Amino acid sequence: MSGTRFHGVIPPMLTAFKEDGTFDWEGNEKLIDFLIGSRVHGIFILGSMGEFSRLDAQERKSFSEFAAKYINGRVPLLVGTGSCNTREAIDLTRHAKDVGADGVLVVTPYYWGLTEENLYDYFAAIAQAVDIPVLIYHFPALTGQQMSPQLVKRLATDFANIVGIKASVDSITYVRQLILEVKAVKPEFSVLVGFDDHLFNTLAMGGDGAIPGTANFYPEVTVGLYESFVKGNPAESLKWHRTLLPLLEVYALDNPPIGVIKEACKQRGVGIESFVRQSAGSLNEERKKQVSRILQKVKEATAVSRQ
Repeated sequence: MSGTRFHGVIPPMLTAFKEDGTFDWEGNEKLIDFLIGSRVHGIFILGSMGEFSRLDAQERKSFSEFAAKYINGRVPLLVGTGSCNTREAIDLTRHAKDVGADGVLVVTPYYWGLTEENLYDYFAAIAQAVDIPVLIYHFPALTGQQMSPQLVKRLATDFANIVGIKASVDSITYVRQLILEVKAVKPEFSVLVGFDDHLFNTLAMGGDGAIPGTANFYPEVTVGLYESFVKGNPAESLKWHRTLLPLLEVYALDNPPIGVIKEACKQRGVGIESFVRQSAGSLNEERKKQVSRILQKVKEATAVSRQ
């Protein structure tokens, strides 16, 4: 794991907005400072949790410029640059490099189903257009695209700057295949999971970390899990894993769960409001109370884990 460039807990950072839908720059600064102060191993902006699909290309560029300048090398910065339009993805990727990002996470195109050859051509075009590190963002539940481990292996072998994957899949078999097949030909390839509850078993199989949504508001749980594991204390890591499990109830409170994650940040005092861009929605009072109950449950479990 230590040989990979991107590893550990890399939160898919929320994008803080004001009530009128404009960027809340002060709130975003507070969130970044909170995450870095919690010892995360990087920050990923403009992913699904960052509401990239509700931003236009210029807004994505503006946010990338802000984040790169404010983070200022304190932790590695990954920028989401994927698009259904390959030319736009290349343009956003070049811009991310220009502003100083450490790498990009490129989601597969969505809407139309693509053959594996067309998916290969998409990532090949981006990798050939830039020399910045590229990570594949595989989220079949949202994109409808399937990328076999063999396709990922082919891309990682053919392009030196394709250096990792975020696998937002609920199949640990798929993650195992990535680790066994891709790392066999490219040991430094980063295998990161998007589902929080797969962090522990991914590490146990030789993977590299996670890009977990709950790290926006409770990063100490996944950071504690990762750090104890790599320090050779799997028993302590397992305690953190069990502490994490009730936290995942937040994902069942709304779809998409972005407003829930923002409300959890607000209730933890991170310094952002829970405004979301439509067509995502805000939470009613009962849902906010449910968030409070989950946070209290995890607070109690975290106290036990630290004993």
